[in-house]
Amino acid sequence: MSLLLNIIWLLFGGIFIFFGYIAGGIALCFTIVGIPWGVQCFKLAIFSIFPFGQETRMSGQQPMSGVINVLLNIVWLIFGGVFVVINHLFWGLFLCLTIIGIPFGLQHFKMVKLGIWPFGAVIVSKDDSRQLATA
Repeated sequence: MSLLLNIIWLLFGGIFIFFGYIAGGIALCFTIVGIPWGVQCFKLAIFSIFPFGQETRMSGQQPMSGVINVLLNIVWLIFGGVFVVINHLFWGLFLCLTIIGIPFGLQHFKMVKLGIWPFGAVIVSKDDSRQLATA
């Protein structure tokens, strides 16, 4: 079922989201300073190409890397993350106005979560997350 939903997602706009994040990641990686944020754009691109069947989780990292992640996430929010969040919130609300669009709107809401706090988040398949929850 998630394969069919992912194909429909790609046909009706998901591919444009993917290419937008790829273009943003490449532009950020052209500058040396922007490479960490470019890598996060690539993470968002991977998540946006096939969002059905995937989830995001916070990775359990060392305490010092957590502090660095918080600082990088604050810079992300100030210089572009807010626009990512507003964009996904708008499309999520718009798509949830119709019954057919609700599953796709929910995927945009999942991307809001990653758009707010990309550093320290990992993308896992739903099968892996069930295994992590039981372990």
